[in-house]
Amino acid sequence: MSNTLILASQSPRRKELLQQLGYVFTCSPANIDESVRLAEKPAQYVARLSLEKAQAIGQKNSEEVVVLGSDTSVVFGQHILGKPESLSDCLAILNMLSGNSHQVITAIAAVQGERSEVVIVSTEVDFKMLSEKEITRYWQTGEPQDKAGAYGIQGIGGQFVKQIRGSYSAVVGLPLYETAQLLSAFGVKSSMTTD
Repeated sequence: MSNTLILASQSPRRKELLQQLGYVFTCSPANIDESVRLAEKPAQYVARLSLEKAQAIGQKNSEEVVVLGSDTSVVFGQHILGKPESLSDCLAILNMLSGNSHQVITAIAAVQGERSEVVIVSTEVDFKMLSEKEITRYWQTGEPQDKAGAYGIQGIGGQFVKQIRGSYSAVVGLPLYETAQLLSAFGVKSSMTTD
């Protein structure tokens, strides 16, 4: 049973969640092309990216190493909402989500040598109505800048969320239950593992 685990990410939120599960791991971010392909559905997109991230790092390591890749997309209708590049981007995205429900789709992929497995977790998130003033104030905090869908549920943006149906940790970036199940299937033990 191998216990060498690499997280193919530099996300502080994913690192924190994986540590919360009691795993010992190193981080090695994968540099892959994250463009959406023609006619690619959101679930296919996050599944492909999480697998490509894990494979990119897996190729550089021995067969014993298990690599965990993850990707999260905020989806409204069938549109994948990226990270806002400006206040006007942020206003456009959050006005869309305001008073509506959207999906957050997170995929996790484990790769070990030739073996790979992908799990997709979808969560419904309901937003309250937002005013332009609230969105502008939120943009000024700096929080939305590096967040898909222009908000962080674990931060200030959490106050916009009326209700979620599904996995909170998946919205943050790593579904705890599914990650523990997947890594267990690959023989990776954590300090929480009971024999």
